[in-house]
Amino acid sequence: MSTIKQIQVTFDCAEPARLAGFWSELLGYVVPPVPAGFDTWEEYHRSLPPEEQVVHFACGDPTGAGPRLLFQRVPEGKVVKNRVHVDVRAGIGLVGEERPATLEAECARLVALGAVHLRTMLADGENESCIVMQDIEGNEFCLD
Repeated sequence: MSTIKQIQVTFDCAEPARLAGFWSELLGYVVPPVPAGFDTWEEYHRSLPPEEQVVHFACGDPTGAGPRLLFQRVPEGKVVKNRVHVDVRAGIGLVGEERPATLEAECARLVALGAVHLRTMLADGENESCIVMQDIEGNEFCLD
């Protein structure tokens, strides 16, 4: 029997602190406090010499229930569809018209944060409604 109790989800990206901020807003996660003397993480990172520039940034569920998210800078951009994606469970337990209405409202909130709405997939008798989206760096995720 496994003793593993937690997982971390890691995203390859171009701007770790910015992407961590987006996912924190999406999920209600928190980022570490900004070091004293700085207003933002970006300001702090710009103050560092190039050899000390941050190559990763994390955020976490303040309740400790959800997985930690780590965003690591990589030199290459995203080229193809994710092999693994995050399902954001915004409509759990909702049925009928309430489910797509809730998903659409959450989609609008995320689009305002910079996400992209790719397509809405309506319930078909076998699958529930969901919305396929991309975060601010093009990583696909589903609102379901």
